[in-house]
Amino acid sequence: MEPMTSPWWREGVIYHVYLRSFSDSDGDGLGDLPGLISRLDHLNGRQDSLGVDAIWISPFYPSPDKDFGYDVQDYTAVDPRYGTLADFDRLVSEAHRRGIRILLDLVFNHTSDQHPWFVESRTTRDHPKRDWYLWRDPQPGAAPPNNWQSVFGGSAWEWDAASRQYYYHMFLKEQPDLNWRNPAVRMALLDVVRFWLERGVDGFRLDVFNLWYKHPSLPDNPPRLGRRPFDWQSHIHDADQPEMHAALADLRALLDSYPERAVVGELFGRNPDLAAAYCSPGKLNMVFNFEFTDRPWRASAFLDSIQRWETALGGSGWPSYVLSNHDLPRHVSRYGGGRPDEIAKVAAAMLLTLRGTPFVYYGEEIGLPDLRLRRVEVVDPPGRRYWPFYKGRDRARGPMPWDATAGAGFTRGRPWLPLHPGFPERNVAVQQEDPHSVLSFYRALLRLRRQSPALRRGDFRALTPRPGDGLAYLRRAESHSALVALNLSSRPLTLRLDPEPQEQSWELRLSSLCSSRASVDRHGIQLGPYEAAIFLPADSLPTT
Repeated sequence: MEPMTSPWWREGVIYHVYLRSFSDSDGDGLGDLPGLISRLDHLNGRQDSLGVDAIWISPFYPSPDKDFGYDVQDYTAVDPRYGTLADFDRLVSEAHRRGIRILLDLVFNHTSDQHPWFVESRTTRDHPKRDWYLWRDPQPGAAPPNNWQSVFGGSAWEWDAASRQYYYHMFLKEQPDLNWRNPAVRMALLDVVRFWLERGVDGFRLDVFNLWYKHPSLPDNPPRLGRRPFDWQSHIHDADQPEMHAALADLRALLDSYPERAVVGELFGRNPDLAAAYCSPGKLNMVFNFEFTDRPWRASAFLDSIQRWETALGGSGWPSYVLSNHDLPRHVSRYGGGRPDEIAKVAAAMLLTLRGTPFVYYGEEIGLPDLRLRRVEVVDPPGRRYWPFYKGRDRARGPMPWDATAGAGFTRGRPWLPLHPGFPERNVAVQQEDPHSVLSFYRALLRLRRQSPALRRGDFRALTPRPGDGLAYLRRAESHSALVALNLSSRPLTLRLDPEPQEQSWELRLSSLCSSRASVDRHGIQLGPYEAAIFLPADSLPTT
């Protein structure tokens, strides 16, 4: 295997750990840091490991849990339910020993209403911390300061009877937004970044970063058509303000004072051009392009999204790709139908062979589907509010099934969300022993990616400009090439290539089918139903 020659975050694969659902060490039903440490060998460090390069961990800071950790009460501590700072330091040490880097979630748009900053802010109007949040007088008739809406429903302004002012919250009323226009707030948050960098953290994921700044005059948002009240406005005054770019440059400068640190931003919205603007030089390394998660299971839809993203980024930006996360339904449930394992493998091949950094959500490697929950089992705030029209984010947050024991190897107690009922058959232990499982395919795919400079850092060229049921593309870096072919349909397929790749002789290196006849000839690429195939030039096959 050739060593990485570009920054690690460009060539690596990042695994998303939703901590409270990953592994519980003490039997309280919540995943925790010691539990994560106990599972690091699953991720990397052994011959049979998955083989990821970094993990992004969801928030573990002290929190009242109104939004399951995204309402932070203390940015520089560990919630006792998840462990201690000593546990965190041990996690960093053990992960680094296995070649795994650590990325933390930074929730800097808002805090919990129990954070000391906000507690002080609401004591009196003239308190020095008052301006750390967005407090405003009511309009005539005690109306809110403007028409801005909360993502979770209702006005984004909450009345405080004691001080007779409103405070602003884009999300829950228990999540007041910080005032990034106050230099003291900006400096305090950069100190948080510095605190974790000093503890050995390798990078960060920024939660809804493009909401940090609001228009200084707080004007009404203009109306538009949408499916819910929040969507009935064009969010031009409560997001994406020009001051964002200077703030990101400050953050970038701090990160660059530490070697090899990376940052990826969660864009609130699905605009590739806007995402690309935030990952230009001197700002973020990557921004999630969530448009990709909206694509239907069609080759043309995926290719269209890929090409829009490549065009938006130009020559200076670097793509990142994600198909599932803690806020979205799992893609195996979106696409799987009656063929979940086959589709999980094709989706994995696409995610892990495109030009860019792939993010794998925990459980994807075993084809874990969404939970099916009854109303009484839903704990997610928007799911409880909008049921049955929106069933919330809990479905994608089910506990990780490690084995077929009573608690699925996740916990000795009662899990905070139900186990998926199929866990006795769909778990890590079972799939480890099956050479044709989703997990075995992920391992083989990640191993091939590590061996291939073309798959890690090569350019992207579509070979099926008018795809039907399939997609083929060429990856090339220096003298290395790889040809990827995907059949998204349930019938055999011949992919016609245009233009034909220069190499005349390709040999199959990996297929998602246990018995494959995939081949490349002058007629195109022959694929079986739901087959993902990767070909390498015949004279450059790596050894395993």
